[in-house]
Amino acid sequence: METMQAQKTVRIIPAKPEFAKPKEERRQLRTAAYCRVSTEKDEQQLSFEHQCDYYTDKIMSNPELTLVSIYSDEGISGTSATKRPGFMKMIRHCKEGKIDLIITKSTQRFARNTLDALKHTRLLKSMGIGIIFETQGIDTRKTISEFMLTVHFGMAQAESENISANVKWGKRKSAKGGNVAISYKSFLGYRKGLDGKPEIDPEQAIIVTRIYDNFLAGRSFQDIADGLTADGIPTPMGKGKWRSEVIKSILKQEKYCGDAVLQKTYIEDCISHKSKINQGELPMYYVTDNHPAIIEKPVWNRVQEELARRSGKRKVKEIGTKTEQGKYSSKYALTELLCCGHCGTPYRRCTWSKNGKKKIVWRCISRLDYGKKYCQESVSVEESVIQSAILDAIKELALTDSSALEVLKMHIGMALSGEVGEGDTFAMQTRIIEIDRTIGELIVLEAGDGNQGNYDNQIAALYSEKTVLKEKIEQVQNSKSHDLAEQSRLSDIFTIVDGLKDRPLEWDESIIRQMISCVKVLGKDRIKIFWRLGGECEVKL
Repeated sequence: METMQAQKTVRIIPAKPEFAKPKEERRQLRTAAYCRVSTEKDEQQLSFEHQCDYYTDKIMSNPELTLVSIYSDEGISGTSATKRPGFMKMIRHCKEGKIDLIITKSTQRFARNTLDALKHTRLLKSMGIGIIFETQGIDTRKTISEFMLTVHFGMAQAESENISANVKWGKRKSAKGGNVAISYKSFLGYRKGLDGKPEIDPEQAIIVTRIYDNFLAGRSFQDIADGLTADGIPTPMGKGKWRSEVIKSILKQEKYCGDAVLQKTYIEDCISHKSKINQGELPMYYVTDNHPAIIEKPVWNRVQEELARRSGKRKVKEIGTKTEQGKYSSKYALTELLCCGHCGTPYRRCTWSKNGKKKIVWRCISRLDYGKKYCQESVSVEESVIQSAILDAIKELALTDSSALEVLKMHIGMALSGEVGEGDTFAMQTRIIEIDRTIGELIVLEAGDGNQGNYDNQIAALYSEKTVLKEKIEQVQNSKSHDLAEQSRLSDIFTIVDGLKDRPLEWDESIIRQMISCVKVLGKDRIKIFWRLGGECEVKL
């Protein structure tokens, strides 16, 4: 028996009357406006004020709209939404249901990052919030292809990238011309003079000098920072607490000796705004004598040598760590100076306790860690005994015939003046100019002949000669910097030695560091002292 299939029918269920009308017809739309100017120039500030007035007028004069707020960002780039507090506040209020519609001048004002713009546009659309871009005539509440939005946002990003490229070009051109910019607000020691050039701020310069002097006296970054904090001296940013990283950056800053290195960092791209250290990707420019120096160049060079020494030397280990390495110790001078005369391992300060009495001694770390396995001859020495022996040696040096010290100064000066002079470097620089001119002439000749490669060997030889000459000039300049630092260091030592003749001799960690480069323990009754002035002497304990 065949069954008859019922005929399919379609019945319309009409929309409910309350939902038939568009949402905006039932009540006023809570409307926000977003304005942004990307610079802080006066004409842009005026434009910004006009935008605010315009949107207040536009929204309040429309009976279908009610003004929630005008959100704005002044002097901020539009390539990153998270760095625009006004924009992010607006998005937050949208999520809280306080806004129905957003009006903005153009896609460029809304965002210059395509990814950011699409992300927030989609987010707002999913919440039923529309955006009106006046310049492009786009209303996201109406049917519109996302492709068209992507095109407009992409054009805005391309414009931003073009502006960024122009700014980069301008900054690199400025760096090549030796134009130095200083951020006085966060730079300790300088202020902007009446002529627009940097001038020394006397009060702040005292702080910079103190930091350099303390460092050369043997104090660590943290010790210097703690001292400044304790004395209530504000940081370059006006904070009360100093950090060791700030001290280190001040000690490495070449601007304090009157010079400046340009293009040490660069912005990778205009979207991420990530700053990268220039490792050679771009040329750097060293400008000498750009402004008055707070720190003399010989002293600055000494500080750089000391920074390298502390970071690169074999250090004393801390308790519970391996023998090879440890941190620089500024507490005791002997931690850096005292070592075993048999195995070369540094000594460490220890406390012995016997029958309730404590005694401070210095012991070879190899002996402490491994017993007599690697060092069988090392001995332990009492701190008071070795300090007394070192003071006696310094006293003897201080009381040495003054004529002998003068002869030593003269010999040091003669040795330092025997290096390559300015005339030699000038000749090399002149030769480099001649090489560049010759290379240019050869390239023109090669282009005129129409035969590529005829002058390749000559050009390669000239480039090779130029490289060698530039390396020689750099070596001479480095040597001179080292010599100036050496002269400054020796001058300080002679000043200390002369001063010791007229005052009681006491153990001073900073003086010991400046006068002695090493102390070797040779046995129970002998040590050998190596002077920073040059020379050595054996002393009985």
